[in-house]
Amino acid sequence: MIPIQIQNISKSFGNTKALSNISFDVNESEIFGLIGPDGAGKTTLFRILVTLLLADEGSAKVVDLDVVKGFKEIRRRVGYMPGRFSLYQDLSVEENLNFFATIFNTTIEENYDLIKEIYQQIEPFKTRPAGKLSGGMKQKLALCCALIHKPEVLFLDEPTTGVDAVSRKEFWDMLKRIQGQGITIMVSTPYMDEAELCDRVGLIDGGNLLSINTPVNIVGQFPHHLFAVRSTDTYKLIKDLKDFEKANSVFPFGDFVHFTSSDKQLNASDLRQYLERKSHHELIIKDTNPTIEDCFMELMTGKDPIPNPSPRGEGSAGAQDN
Repeated sequence: MIPIQIQNISKSFGNTKALSNISFDVNESEIFGLIGPDGAGKTTLFRILVTLLLADEGSAKVVDLDVVKGFKEIRRRVGYMPGRFSLYQDLSVEENLNFFATIFNTTIEENYDLIKEIYQQIEPFKTRPAGKLSGGMKQKLALCCALIHKPEVLFLDEPTTGVDAVSRKEFWDMLKRIQGQGITIMVSTPYMDEAELCDRVGLIDGGNLLSINTPVNIVGQFPHHLFAVRSTDTYKLIKDLKDFEKANSVFPFGDFVHFTSSDKQLNASDLRQYLERKSHHELIIKDTNPTIEDCFMELMTGKDPIPNPSPRGEGSAGAQDN
């Protein structure tokens, strides 16, 4: 069984196209990441897949059930953690968990092994109202509630947004352990660094799917030589690099500026000579490896499309590494 199948899904809100002809599959026991900025269409697609929103065009299946005809059964067999904290804030941690267990006709005890490692971290606060938990603790409680009925597929919509770096790492460690129990996970995030933690990723922007592949393959297909450049005046550096006649792309990246050239023969010495003529000081110019973020920015420009495998699941880690 293919846990998630999406075929030509489109959705508009008035004149705004939220999703445009989206198609891909998610493989069994896979962590699939939908990566893109705010407004890219991630939440709209998630809401369609968990049967909370109807698509205008196309079809989708979750656990081999049509999202329109089989919505009741799908809701019993999937877990969903929306981007906004949506538990009952005036109920305690324990009361929220019991409430969701009761809705799914189960008990905390029945599936305790699945949530044990997560729940033990919030158990000291089990009598505290959910609304008074920290961001990281709210996240763990919401994940417990989404897992309490042992779903076959887990949908997590931007689960780490607004959470500190330590909690983000802990959360992804938990996802890896949940995956090990045979649960398929589809997760969305605006954080490009989290893409590297997924088995496969789909890069999405403006409702359009830009690429689907493993993180390693997406990075490996970056079509340019990438330079990391730094000088004492970053603003002037960006402007001068953009004005360079051989510039292809210029994007700030931490303390450096990432630069690619339309001239494949351009080297660091050529670039240094140009910038020195522009009166830049304390220049650092070095080769650097592309990241998912570099690939995403390249795809957004549309200048040199990154090769894309079939979205129908052939881009799984095993298939692509052979």
